[in-house]
Amino acid sequence: MPTFTQLTPQDREHMLRTIGIERIDQLFEHVPADARYPVLDLPPALSELEASRHLAELAAQNVSVKDWPCFIGGGAYNHYAPSTVGHIMGQPQFYTAYTPYQPEVSQGTLQASFEFQSLVCELLGLGVANDSVYDGASAVGEAVLMAQRVTRRERVVLAGSVHPHWRAVVQTYVAAREVDVVTSRLTIHDTGLQEQRLLELVDDDTAAVVVQQPDVFGHVRDLNGLAEAIHERGALLIVGVADATSLGLLKSPGDWGADIATAEGQSLGLPLQFGGPWAGLMACKAEYVRQLPGRISGQTSDHDGRRGYVLTLQAREQHIRREKATSNICTSQTLLAIGVTAYLALMGPTGLRDVARQSHAKAAYAAERIAALPGFKLLTPRPFYNEFLVDTPLPTAELRQRLVERQILAGVPFFYDQAGFERTLLLAFTEQNTRAEIDLLIQALVEATA
Repeated sequence: MPTFTQLTPQDREHMLRTIGIERIDQLFEHVPADARYPVLDLPPALSELEASRHLAELAAQNVSVKDWPCFIGGGAYNHYAPSTVGHIMGQPQFYTAYTPYQPEVSQGTLQASFEFQSLVCELLGLGVANDSVYDGASAVGEAVLMAQRVTRRERVVLAGSVHPHWRAVVQTYVAAREVDVVTSRLTIHDTGLQEQRLLELVDDDTAAVVVQQPDVFGHVRDLNGLAEAIHERGALLIVGVADATSLGLLKSPGDWGADIATAEGQSLGLPLQFGGPWAGLMACKAEYVRQLPGRISGQTSDHDGRRGYVLTLQAREQHIRREKATSNICTSQTLLAIGVTAYLALMGPTGLRDVARQSHAKAAYAAERIAALPGFKLLTPRPFYNEFLVDTPLPTAELRQRLVERQILAGVPFFYDQAGFERTLLLAFTEQNTRAEIDLLIQALVEATA
């Protein structure tokens, strides 16, 4: 048997006597003999030095957004995260902590959650926030269920310009309840993208209308008057934000009159991580707080008057009968929410505004250059934030492959679920893209379509 350096032979003998056996082999007598010590066809063992070198060689075969210019968006954005964010998330007291059910031993985590909620309220412009849900998509799904509980209605109107993945998650959330989900139509005309008027779809059975700002094409919509018109019909307005850095420049969902707001937290200091895990931000008007799902951290005082933090309003299935619970989301992305908190605290309003200005300015420069290329046309209406949809002279998959051959990660083929988008490319720009990279993209587009 192998020797375990942390135990002496006397230690092992004492342990065996205590449990009433003589040999370690006796622990495995119930395992079939032919399965106890199988012979594995493995290569010779490597030293740590050799293994590190081998793993480095394997990793070098991958291409990351740090290796090539990246113009990928569509819900995941290559923004810069200060090194302090990762350092704070890596602190053992946060990184190894689990759910803080016992306030007396988890005040630090609960306080971090409270600070996160406070920042989310400022960012989204609403009165109360939860301690995050799984991601931006699940936040939209939870918002729809929440609106149904508030209004007691069973119809939902989704803007066709809401991220298709978010809309798919909403369909999954409401499938068991036979909710009537209606989506506005999108069409491509000579003048660009056009969307059916949402108010045409809102009736007296509608619980909520869901819009995205900026929308999935990057377009910044004029939402003035929308909330009032929806409220006149007895429905709620839900506004989702995919790239939350846009809130450094744009009005908050609360300022647009949203009753519930959601956002994807990835752009606020979280790495791309192959699509997750991220953190879903969610806030609402204070009057709806008892229908807000997930965890909510509150500030209070103990019997000696000292400030303390607790989980409050816990109407989740872990604390209440399932049929009375607001949600089956029993946890939060606390560690990732701490990363968002660190990012927002470090950047502040001025830093976030600078990130947003740079991202928009670089997208505007790229749009002007691309629109002048033969065979290309901008489909996203102005104004846009930091991404836009382009009509291209080649099928999207072919064009992207040609750009990859030129070592450029140039956007995503638009994943819209209807015909007419086969030659469209969604391009995104962040503060990390330099003018030289954008010029390289333009040159590559010219060469790829020549």
